[in-house]
Amino acid sequence: MNIEQIYTGCLAQGAYYIESEGEVAVIDPLREVKPYMDRAATDNANIKYIFETHFHADFVSGHVTLAKETGASIVYGPKANPAFEAIIATDNQEFKLGNITIKVLHTPGHTMESTTYLLIDENGKDHAIFSGDTLFLGDVGRPDLAQKAKELTQEDLAGFLYNSLREKIMPLADDVIVYPAHGAGSACGKNMSKETVDTLGNQKKTNYALRADMTKDEFIKEVTDGLLPPPSYFPLNVKMNKEGYDDIDEVLERGTQALSPDAFETAANETGAVILDVRKAGDFAKGHIPRSIFIGIDGGFAPWVGALIADTEQPILLVADEGREEETITRLSRVGFDGTIGYLKGGFKSWKAAGKQTDSVKSVPASELEKAVKTDKDTPVFDVRKPGEFESEHLEVAESTPLDYINKHLSDFPEKEDFYVHCAGGYRSMIAASILKSRGIHNLIDVQGGYKAIKETELSRTNFVCPSTLKK
Repeated sequence: MNIEQIYTGCLAQGAYYIESEGEVAVIDPLREVKPYMDRAATDNANIKYIFETHFHADFVSGHVTLAKETGASIVYGPKANPAFEAIIATDNQEFKLGNITIKVLHTPGHTMESTTYLLIDENGKDHAIFSGDTLFLGDVGRPDLAQKAKELTQEDLAGFLYNSLREKIMPLADDVIVYPAHGAGSACGKNMSKETVDTLGNQKKTNYALRADMTKDEFIKEVTDGLLPPPSYFPLNVKMNKEGYDDIDEVLERGTQALSPDAFETAANETGAVILDVRKAGDFAKGHIPRSIFIGIDGGFAPWVGALIADTEQPILLVADEGREEETITRLSRVGFDGTIGYLKGGFKSWKAAGKQTDSVKSVPASELEKAVKTDKDTPVFDVRKPGEFESEHLEVAESTPLDYINKHLSDFPEKEDFYVHCAGGYRSMIAASILKSRGIHNLIDVQGGYKAIKETELSRTNFVCPSTLKK
């Protein structure tokens, strides 16, 4: 038996490849499926099953394409209703894979079809659970993503989740390994660990949601407390996962159209496409196409695209470093953004060489912010980190305007007076700067290095409060 976790950092997502006696199961695969097929070929094995823990909201799974390419059966737990052919398993149904068994544990709560898969080894011993978004390390799945009608509230779902954990998962042995679908950084939970594998016994000791003395009412209150609105692209990804989608090869063929500066400009004007610049933040600051949006490929790219562009059908034109166009289109497709219609041939250099109009972002070191605040204590400073980061520690003069909801804060920014924007390290503040400039707000100054650099100055900050003690 071989179990491999295939973790994708920018999505904080874990897919799983399980092989036994030449038969393979893949759990929650990414949309680009060739790596799973190549691995099976290397193992001289056949992919037999594709297990889906639920209808994912934060990424588009590769289940439909992988089934088409391999003939493997897609398996969901009870209550699932996909538009394509799949096995809708019953609770406790077992599937043989080589000399091991995968048992279905229906664990509703995150969604009603949410299912945990229990792997039983060749000796009949419970070995591991693939818990999807039911159980994370340090947290559980948020119960507000599957509300379909007024009679099904997030409190109802939280109650189902409480029962699922205590009736299906907590009775398992402490040495059972927990393989979750997500880790820290995912929007599917509130307080996930940076670790990606643990034992159930350790989770029983450290995960607040698995406290043995916790009542259902206490669980519901804690799990639902402090939930921020989910990203608006989530329902669109669920729809694609339930109904199907184009093969990644088709998406790549459409998107990898190299456009000259003139053709790129014409396409932007005729289609209303978002111009998405995925270069490094410093390069974007030095020069970019006016009104383009920066979301760097080397940061938390896909989730920020989903959160800020939101409409998965929005046409997109890319500005990328040469050679990274296909990678970018692939990563966009992971979160359902299949609308890339081309990229700027030769990158931003070709745009500049063609004499086209350019823009820039004023970006200064933290020492410049320090001088400004010491000269004028009323200098406007805006912190675009998440609320929990701000509550944990921030500049005393700063105002919280989280990047996730920056469009709701547009009226907070001064109309004429220069103001400073910062995040934790400089990535998110440049995204914010690009959005503000696209809205006609140009009197901003980005702080290089973000709060990390600011902490090296003598600027007054609030006392640090450990994030784990804050309301989530």
